[in-house]
Amino acid sequence: MRCVIARFPFDLTKSGVLESMRGIKPEQITGESVIIGRRTYPVKQVGQVITRQDRRDFSGNEVLRAMSRLGFTCPGPTGPAAAPRRVLTPLQQASALLGSPASA
Repeated sequence: MRCVIARFPFDLTKSGVLESMRGIKPEQITGESVIIGRRTYPVKQVGQVITRQDRRDFSGNEVLRAMSRLGFTCPGPTGPAAAPRRVLTPLQQASALLGSPASA
C-alpha cells in the first residue's frame, strides 16, 4: 500500500511492517499505540522504525492512518494520560481544600 508520511511516499505492506518491528523492544506508551504481532508499540516508535526518519518529522496521525489501512489494531490512548479522572462534587472539593478534621 502506498502512503505518505512526512511528505515522503512509502510502499508499506503488513508483512514488511511485521518484519521491520521484529526484535524491537516496545518503549513505554504514553499516548496513541499500535498492536503489531503480540506487542503494543507507541505510534511514534513504529513510525521511526518503518520510515527511518526522526520522530519530529511526522505526526502520529499519519502513522496511525497508515497502520489502520494495513489492518493493524490501533487502540486509543493508554497509560497514565488516559486514566479516568475522578470528578469531585463541590462539597468534596471544599472538604479537600479545608482538610479533614483533626483527631482529638
